[in-house]
Amino acid sequence: MKKIIVTGCNGQLGRAINQCYGKDEGIELINTDFNVEGVKNLDITDLESVLSFFREIKPCAVINCAAFTAVDACEVNVDTAYKINALGPRNLAIAARETGAKLMHVSTDYVFGGDGTKPYTEFDPVGPKAMYGKTKLAGENFVRDFSDRYFIIRTAWLYGDGKNFVKTMLRLSESHEEVTVVDDQIGSPTSAKELAGAIRYLLSTDNYGLFHGTCEGQCSWADFTKEIFKIAGKKTRVIPVTSEEYKIINPASADRPKFSVLENYMLKLTTDYSFADWEKAIREYL
Repeated sequence: MKKIIVTGCNGQLGRAINQCYGKDEGIELINTDFNVEGVKNLDITDLESVLSFFREIKPCAVINCAAFTAVDACEVNVDTAYKINALGPRNLAIAARETGAKLMHVSTDYVFGGDGTKPYTEFDPVGPKAMYGKTKLAGENFVRDFSDRYFIIRTAWLYGDGKNFVKTMLRLSESHEEVTVVDDQIGSPTSAKELAGAIRYLLSTDNYGLFHGTCEGQCSWADFTKEIFKIAGKKTRVIPVTSEEYKIINPASADRPKFSVLENYMLKLTTDYSFADWEKAIREYL
């Protein structure tokens, strides 16, 4: 039986990965997280621990779902962000190469500056502004440097089983007649289930390299919220605001990309795999 190590298994994507592989009798998922009861403990920031774990498990692949994704917190806890988002992937890449395992590393739209007006492809220049994006880009570069059989898949606006924007908006709708939501940040809401399917597909191939993986289409956070409320039958009003107005309300908030729509260009060039439209995916999720 082939073994696949899943890091950050208790996150939204980690849970979706487990559901995606749930009925595959030829695959054993080795679920890991950091100091989480009930799963194997793995500190991806400790190279020796990672090497020892890989030598023991002898995986055919590793899916790295572990990340420090709290965008505002990354601005304050810079060392922690670099350890988890950059050194962690480096350590996994070193261990994967030593043991002959494929590495699937999940990255983010935040590696781009967000000043564009058309969807970013894998061939567009990067230029992160927030520390989250800078540390995730460093992780991408380490994967390229230290792994010889890797997939990097960038995603955006992810939601699934766990804490996410969709659940936050639904919770607020229970006690608010109106909510204030940014209307000038544009992206592609992406279901963790859709992303997990793409990851499983790519891992079954030798089609290595950099990919974008988001649901098709684009919208603003305010439009996304309106669609959530519409599907859920909520009467809460959505009050659109600009990013600058939102910064007045939440001055500690880090800068977010204004436009971070990703084009799944490499998937379209090299495979026949496709993501669902974001409207269809959120309707299925709810």
